[in-house]
Amino acid sequence: MNSPANNPAYDPANSPAQNAPADVHDAVAHLTPQKWAAANRLLVRKALAEFSHERLLTPEPLDEAGRYAVRSDDGTVEYRFSARVLTLDHWHIDADSITRYRVTRHGGDTELPLDATDFCIELRGALGLSEQILPVYLEEIASTLAGTAYKLGKPDVSAAELAASGFQAIETGMTEGHPCFVANNGRLGFGVHEYHAYAPETASPIRLIWLAAHRDHSTFTSAADLDYDRLMREELGDETLGRFAETLAGLGLDLADYHLLPVHPWQWWNKLSVSFAAEVAQRRLVLLGPGDDEYLAQQSIRTFFNTSAPTKHYVKTALSVLNMGFMRGLSAAYMEATPAINDWLADLVAKDDVFQAARLTIIRERAAIGYRHRQYEAATDRYSPYRKMLAALWRESPVRDLEPGRRLATMASLLHTDREGRSLAAALIKQSGLAPEVWLRRYLDAYLTPLLHSFYAYDLAFMPHGENVIMVLDGGTVERVIFKDIAEEIVVMDPEADLPPEVQRIRADIPEEEKLLCVFTDVFDCFFRFLGATLATDGALGEEAFWRTVAECVRDYRDSVPHLAERFERHDIFTEEFALSCLNRLQLRNNQQMVDLADPSAALQFVGTLRNPIARFAPAP
Repeated sequence: MNSPANNPAYDPANSPAQNAPADVHDAVAHLTPQKWAAANRLLVRKALAEFSHERLLTPEPLDEAGRYAVRSDDGTVEYRFSARVLTLDHWHIDADSITRYRVTRHGGDTELPLDATDFCIELRGALGLSEQILPVYLEEIASTLAGTAYKLGKPDVSAAELAASGFQAIETGMTEGHPCFVANNGRLGFGVHEYHAYAPETASPIRLIWLAAHRDHSTFTSAADLDYDRLMREELGDETLGRFAETLAGLGLDLADYHLLPVHPWQWWNKLSVSFAAEVAQRRLVLLGPGDDEYLAQQSIRTFFNTSAPTKHYVKTALSVLNMGFMRGLSAAYMEATPAINDWLADLVAKDDVFQAARLTIIRERAAIGYRHRQYEAATDRYSPYRKMLAALWRESPVRDLEPGRRLATMASLLHTDREGRSLAAALIKQSGLAPEVWLRRYLDAYLTPLLHSFYAYDLAFMPHGENVIMVLDGGTVERVIFKDIAEEIVVMDPEADLPPEVQRIRADIPEEEKLLCVFTDVFDCFFRFLGATLATDGALGEEAFWRTVAECVRDYRDSVPHLAERFERHDIFTEEFALSCLNRLQLRNNQQMVDLADPSAALQFVGTLRNPIARFAPAP
């Protein structure tokens, strides 16, 4: 009988239950009343804070002591809490202060337990949740709560301990996810056993599954100084390559007719083995089995760091789960131009004096492969998730060029606080031995200055959130930064920019008045708002000192590039206010495709303005 166990390509260690708890009860051991209540309190706090920031909710002051109330759509439920409104309309809410009451006309309010799902239902009108979106959003909320409950069950690691840890310990030790999005760990598609196997916070080692993809249907592209054969030898080694060749030969097939393609185990078991069944049956795709190296999932879920050989490439895979407003696939068509875009950007960075002075580097996406399913392509448009189910890319490892005595940390860690509310950023400041303003300025010189220069010199914008930036630390000091996730995230906003033909895809037509939002929204509102509040709340650095230091960094950069004075006049970074662009509103409106990547500006949701926190530090005319 030809059972899976008799198939040499089958490996039980790479089955759907890989790394999952052996006992069904263990799989849900984190779902206890205590952890669930704590997770709901934390998520309701975040929902109140971020929905108020985006002006979906308008908390009503109850007294002069900082107590506020938010009422449900029908007025029968009231949330009461203590809060401080900080810079950029950031609502710093005391989680322990939140109460929920059923209110009646005759008094005698009844206290109710906090429940993030009930919160969304009670305020669905205020949040603009349609009948179609609401149940999917509630499922994402439930999954986010379950992930938080799991994290609350992990050993308690202090901010100071984590700040002194290694790259992957910090990466897998993050607890918050995206700081703005409320439903930020949906991962719809994962079962609980798959959560244990594949979620980054579980830190479970993973071996990728390898397929042979017939060259008539697959496309491989690479950087100018790399080719397919060299990449495969470096990534797999001769022994594994030989094993894969033998598997194909046993089926009467020739390895030379195929490209080797790594896939996420979840994608193989849940999508490719079913949705691509015809490709497998007709041997346009051939299952080869797992590779030998072990990987850890990164914060981005579908990107893997090689723990067996850390200097080898990251591998980014297609993953057809719904998470934070997108199906996390990879487009085979997009993959073709990926190495060329990375080569172009690497060359630009290498030739620019400002980038070199900041010691900015990028980790290039060096090679990519995509598989074209012709029937799905005939039936769908180019943005369909059916076209994004089978592709992969290889990205350089930051470990390879790391200087002696230096270590790495995701920039997302600067927003991390431990269970006692202590800040990892504050712990790094203490570890560095520097004054807080000096520490902050060194970080800004490494991170903010290159972003400003990208915009003012090249009309180039990154997506510089915490997960896309890796810090190089000397002790606790940020010495330089590394940008990643290049080809899918960068955009050139100059319609007249001279770009090579293969790089044209990154050009986008952005209205003039929206261009500087790549700094105001992506950096000031979506990262510095939280970092400034975290440092202030921890007592490490006051808000005024924080934003004054930001302004000094901006001013010093501006003074260093007098030839760009006209650009600074056209796009005044010291303007009094800027548009409030709301991320949760995008997800609440459409949680399966928040933004059309071909026209990212069209989907933006603007609600009024925010006061620019560096305007008051503007230099005299």
